[in-house]
Parts: sequence; structure tokens; C-alpha cells
Amino acid sequence: MRRCIKCKTPTGIFIPHHKLSLCKEHYVEWYQQRVETTIRKFRMFTRDDRILVAVSGGKDSLALWHALVSLGYEADGFIIDLGFGQFSEDSIHVSQKLASSLGRPLHVMDLNKEFYSINEIKKKDRRPICSICGTVKRYFINLYAKKLGYQVVATGHNLDDEVAVLLVNTLSWNVEYLRRQYPVLKEGNGFVRKIKPLCKTTEMENRTYVEVNEIEFVEYRCPYSKGATSIEYKKFIEDLENTSPGTKLRFYSEFLRKVYPLLQKGVEDQGVKPCKVCGEPTSGEVCAVCLIKQKMSG
Repeated sequence: MRRCIKCKTPTGIFIPHHKLSLCKEHYVEWYQQRVETTIRKFRMFTRDDRILVAVSGGKDSLALWHALVSLGYEADGFIIDLGFGQFSEDSIHVSQKLASSLGRPLHVMDLNKEFYSINEIKKKDRRPICSICGTVKRYFINLYAKKLGYQVVATGHNLDDEVAVLLVNTLSWNVEYLRRQYPVLKEGNGFVRKIKPLCKTTEMENRTYVEVNEIEFVEYRCPYSKGATSIEYKKFIEDLENTSPGTKLRFYSEFLRKVYPLLQKGVEDQGVKPCKVCGEPTSGEVCAVCLIKQKMSG
């Protein structure tokens, strides 16, 4: 039986790539300190900023929200009802449950009432449903953050997510995407600041955190995620991690340290401007969401 490195009590929590054994109490302390360290390292925000956490009902975003509030930050939740039946109902239920526990507000937007449901859009849009969903969510999260007076949007992207995206973009040498892969996307041109405080914590670490804190979350995947290529990349990366603990963290950290700075040299303004229809930021004349509106209206 392993023992906690701090209090020497028997523990079942072991983090291979950090070679750490911790009891429940000291695991929570370690996890929150790790989140705080990431926030400070990348200068994500200060205690004067109002933070809107984009929650989905999954373990990562709920772990993030709980950790930020526990660390004393002014962090509220925002969730979009995507109209995915039981999945959306369960997601909102567990998010509201955590909001009540934390004593913080949860803003809920009904996509079907304010726009079109993802299912409706898919009938007239040939793109993969995950692509449509991501486009719509990013638009409304940014829009509502500004409307509600938040300076920062925090998302629950974890180390596994970041490494999978990094691997995909490296294999295809997609330099434009690699240039933008950073834990902080600065505010400006109509965008609020977007940050990823969990970029250096793994999916398993987030799961352990919510389980130790008895936070209820949606354990099953979105019904439309079947066949997503990111899942296969994550499986491949996890096999590497099991063989050589620390591979994920090393790959991502060394990219940020050595490669990302090189990609920023000589980068010019991307030409972001207000959409001619709604005024939200876009690189074209009309933003992607307004183009969807045009398709839906015929």
C-alpha cells in the first residue's frame, strides 16, 4: 500500500508522471495549487477579474469551476442547452447542482429559443456536427460573456485535449493552428480573453478531483461524439503515456517553451473585423453564425 508523501497515511491515489502518492485531502490541495500555478505562470487573470466558466456538465469543466471558487476567484458558470435530449438535461442538472453547492450563479442559454438547435442546423449544413456545434458555442459564449460583463472566459480543456490537438496539427503541419495553440487567447477585436487553467492537468487527474469532492458529473459522452478522430488520437497518446509516464506533459510543455515562441515571429494581425450583420468579430465579411442563419432562412 502506497502512503501519502505528506502525512504518510495509506492512500490509493498515485500520479505516475509526477511519482506522487497522496491522500484525498492532500490530493485536493495539490490539485488546486497546480491550477493556481498554471494561472500565475501564464498570467491568465487577477482576482479583480470576473470569470465566466464555460461548463458542459462533464468532469473537466466542473472540476475547474469548483477549483477556481475554492481558490477564491469570482467565477460563475455558463452552459448552453444544445437540445440533445437526455444528455443536455443531465448536463444542466449536474451543473445547477454544483452551482447551488458553490453558491455561485449558473447562466443557462437555450439555443433552440435564441437561435436554432444543432439538430435543425445539421439538416441544412453538410459539415460534421461537432464542427457546427463548436462554431455555435464559441460564438454565444463570447457574446454572452460581454453581455453579462465578464472579462475572462475559462474552459475546461485538459492536457489530453491539448496534446491530441497538438499532435493532429503537428502531423499535418498546420502552422496557423499551431500559432494559436496557447493557454491564453488575449482579448481584443471584439473577443474577451479566453484561458485554459487545466491545460497541464490530465483527464484522470480531473476525474479524481471531482470524485474526491463528490461532485456529480455526466459520465457518458455526447451522443454525437461517436467516430470523432480526437478520441482515437487520445487512445494512441494514452498508450504512449502508459509506456512512458510524462510523455504528454513533456510534449506539450516543450512545444510551449521551444516551438510556440518561434511561430510568433513575424506574425501579422489576422484582419479580424466586425461582422456586417451582427457586429461580432470575424475574419470574413459575415461571421459563421450569421451564415448559418442565412442557410436556415433559405
